[in-house]
Amino acid sequence: MSKAETYASVWDALADTPEQAANLRTRAELMQQIATIVKENGWTQAEAANQCGITQPRMNDLLRGRVSRFSLDALVNVATAIGRRVHFELEEA
Repeated sequence: MSKAETYASVWDALADTPEQAANLRTRAELMQQIATIVKENGWTQAEAANQCGITQPRMNDLLRGRVSRFSLDALVNVATAIGRRVHFELEEA
């Protein structure tokens, strides 16, 4: 029987490289923050999509956390469309 691998996060388990894991983690965090803003404003998916400049099916993907369907650039554009500024901070690994 082989020993089970353990990972620091789900993103580390899914990604092939640390760089890919960092990108997935960042996109997921940004999506969660956008979803929180949508919820706090009480927007329907259609209203949120209109505010964010995307289609309702695309908003559905965002709210369901479908990370693979969004680039970091696209998420920054969505955040900017709802009046937010995206700020990244580098930390020691």
